[in-house]
Amino acid sequence: MDVTIVSEEENPMLHRTDIRFETVHDEETPSRLSVRDSLAAKLDKDAEEVVVHELDTTFGMRKTLGYAKVYDSPEFAAEVEQEHMLERNKIADDADAADAEEA
Repeated sequence: MDVTIVSEEENPMLHRTDIRFETVHDEETPSRLSVRDSLAAKLDKDAEEVVVHELDTTFGMRKTLGYAKVYDSPEFAAEVEQEHMLERNKIADDADAADAEEA
């Protein structure tokens, strides 16, 4: 899957970068997690630092437009993002596991 970044906007108050991107795919609309992993690899970040908010595919097209937030660390993501977005991006599970290991 090919991910192209359309725009980036720094948001230093929330320790993140807001990103608009597009991806071209051969089959059905890619899953949120596969897009998250591809975007994280392109930006050289950990997958837990990337929260994909939107994936919009026009019917019949092989191109998906999206919006994601890339945080400086998973802890900032857990502080700022709503629980349902963390669950959709499988970040809540990772943060809970890290907390359990520390205890």
